[in-house]
Amino acid sequence: MPLLTHLSISLNELTLEFPDFIPNCRNLTYLDLSVNHLTGSIPSAISQLRKLTTLRLQMNLFTGKIPPEIWNLTLLVNLDISKNQLNGELPNTISSLSNLQTLHLFTNNFSGSIPGDLGKNTLLVNVAFSNNSFSGELPPGLCNGFALQRLMVNDNNFTGLLPDCLKNCSGLAVLRLDGNRFSGNISKAFGVYPDLYFINLSDNQFSGELLPQWGECAHLETLQMDGNKLSGEIPAQLGRLTQLRVLTLHSNQLTGKIPSTICNISSLEILSIYNNSLGGVIPQCLSNFSKELSVLDLRMNQFHGAIPATFTEGNILRNLGLNGNQLEGPVPQTLANCKQLQVLDLGNNKLSGILPNWLDSLPELRILVLRSNRFRGTIGDSNTKLPFPNLQIIDLSHNEFTGLLPTKYLENFEAMMNVDEHTDLGYMGDSLYQDSVTVVVKGHELELLRILYIFTTIDLSNNRFQGEIPNSIGKLNSLRLLNLSHNSLAGHIPSSIGNLIVLESLDLSSNQLIGEIPWQLTKLTFLAVLNLSQNHLVGLIPQSRQLDTFGNDSYKSNLALCGFPLTKKCGDDEAPQLPTLPLQEVDSGFASGFTWEVVVMGYGCGMVFGLVMGYLIFSTGKPKWFVRMVEGEQHKKGKRSKNGQKRARRN
Repeated sequence: MPLLTHLSISLNELTLEFPDFIPNCRNLTYLDLSVNHLTGSIPSAISQLRKLTTLRLQMNLFTGKIPPEIWNLTLLVNLDISKNQLNGELPNTISSLSNLQTLHLFTNNFSGSIPGDLGKNTLLVNVAFSNNSFSGELPPGLCNGFALQRLMVNDNNFTGLLPDCLKNCSGLAVLRLDGNRFSGNISKAFGVYPDLYFINLSDNQFSGELLPQWGECAHLETLQMDGNKLSGEIPAQLGRLTQLRVLTLHSNQLTGKIPSTICNISSLEILSIYNNSLGGVIPQCLSNFSKELSVLDLRMNQFHGAIPATFTEGNILRNLGLNGNQLEGPVPQTLANCKQLQVLDLGNNKLSGILPNWLDSLPELRILVLRSNRFRGTIGDSNTKLPFPNLQIIDLSHNEFTGLLPTKYLENFEAMMNVDEHTDLGYMGDSLYQDSVTVVVKGHELELLRILYIFTTIDLSNNRFQGEIPNSIGKLNSLRLLNLSHNSLAGHIPSSIGNLIVLESLDLSSNQLIGEIPWQLTKLTFLAVLNLSQNHLVGLIPQSRQLDTFGNDSYKSNLALCGFPLTKKCGDDEAPQLPTLPLQEVDSGFASGFTWEVVVMGYGCGMVFGLVMGYLIFSTGKPKWFVRMVEGEQHKKGKRSKNGQKRARRN
């Protein structure tokens, strides 16, 4: 095949090594073997193709190092070997590819620093080193040619200041530096880029104030600077970015108010500025300024006043996060117009009034958090035929609700029943933004950076509920966490709780419960947290391999309880030994939860134990291996913010 100049091969997903005949095609200028299952190493014989201008080997299974002979292909204009399993360091001889315009090495296992001689490739237009283990500083001459349009080095271990030449790359259109440890004042590191449409500086250590001149980037569609040390106010000039779709500034040190000019950006889909020190009243226009708005996340700031009450019909708001502010007044009824709302997080404010009866008619609602407010009154029966059809997380704790538990709701939470753990292993959210939520386990607030569809929880604790726990609660056989503690519930513990076969946390403490602990609780083979303390329970504690693992604190202040693990023994006149679950039934229940356990934290840990483990790990540094195991290879985090969420929207 001496006259062959262009060759593109699809091997229909067969797993093969590099085809032997290709090095003999000496006239090839274009070689595309991408998106196959080629294995082994890239052969050094490829250097015989001296006329190659384009070499595309991406999305294969190549291993080992880049053969040094490849740098002899001096006519190469486009080199793409991304998404393989290649490793090693880049040599200085890379500068011999003086005609190179596109260099894609992303999603491999490369390490070491970027050769300083790379700056000699003055024609470089498109550079992508993302998702590797490169370290050190970017070489000072990286963009000396000023031709650079796309620079993507995200998710590596780069440190230090950015090269001065970056300010002069006026042709930049895409800049991704996220997921590293770059530092320095952003006002000194960046210039003005008229053609810029995507910039992501998230999860670094940049300081300084946001640049007003970025409001002049007329084509900018994505601006992400979350997870840094940025200070000062949000520039009003950002309101000029009329094509902006994504603005994430969360987890910084921003102060001041939200400029009303933000409401000029009618194209905005994501506005995430949580975990700052912003204050003032939330502008009313934020509830209706964009027909495209999907996420409005203002959590963990210092906003006060009322929730904006101008949510209009036809909006597509999916996530509204206002947790951790000082908002007052009732929940605005115009939220009933948000028919696509999946996450409503209003916890930790000063909101008041009764539970709005229209909430249960929101067809897509999956997460409802109203904890730690001033809500009061009874929760009456719903008038909706199928209330909360998709609700999987509900937290009404630390309010002043009274009356009986909302039985009709507890009977109809369909998203907590018969969940298929083999098919529902995805994460809540969409391609641009993945949801997060804070749950309480054993008194610890833990932020779930990504929420599995199979995760379900009910927390009605610290209210004034009375009456009995309805037996119908046993229908929720996919429930993971149940907390009814610190109420005035009476009667017996329903034996139907034994039907909650994947339950991992059960807290019924500080109530007025009576009678014996039902032996059916021995079926709960995934139970990792149990608290029945501060009640009036009597008799022998059921014995099982699971219940035997809990200590004294799980049962304390039940003066008539006896048996292990309590020091009080049961006499002959006490209640007889209660039946325990047969061994084969225990094994069957244990096996049924295998799949999702492996996904979350590894077999045998369980989600609740995994959450506690994750909390300890994240609070002490969050090592890279753990992040990649839990969040995926392309979802590296620098802080306990919702960065895990945003990786999906950027890849």
